[in-house]
Amino acid sequence: MKNHNFHRVILFGSGLIAAGFGAVILFSPTALYASSGIEMVWNVSLLNEIRAAGGGLLGCGLFIMAGTFISRFTYTATIIAVLMYLSYGLSRLFSMSVDGMPVESLVMAMGMELLIGLLCIYLLTRNKIIK
Repeated sequence: MKNHNFHRVILFGSGLIAAGFGAVILFSPTALYASSGIEMVWNVSLLNEIRAAGGGLLGCGLFIMAGTFISRFTYTATIIAVLMYLSYGLSRLFSMSVDGMPVESLVMAMGMELLIGLLCIYLLTRNKIIK
């Protein structure tokens, strides 16, 4: 039971973070990016691309959170969390290797994404829900 509660807390938290950032990217991208020192030039096509990614992130986050309440979604939600967080973190790491170092807040974001992704892998292996 203790492991189950730990899994639910991690899964809910990772979903909440994804859904929160997804919502901000979808509804207020310029404010979020400005907080990292990224000046958004008014470009309708760029905003369209950014908002679309925000909507995808919001949807994934909501599904991940649903996995904490609907047991038949738990496995899939955990897999989505692993894939989403590790792909973000590893993509940032790749970008750092080819483009250089971004601002500190984006380096910290990468660290958190990798940590959450690895925690979710731990959930899969520790709770033996790998099918």
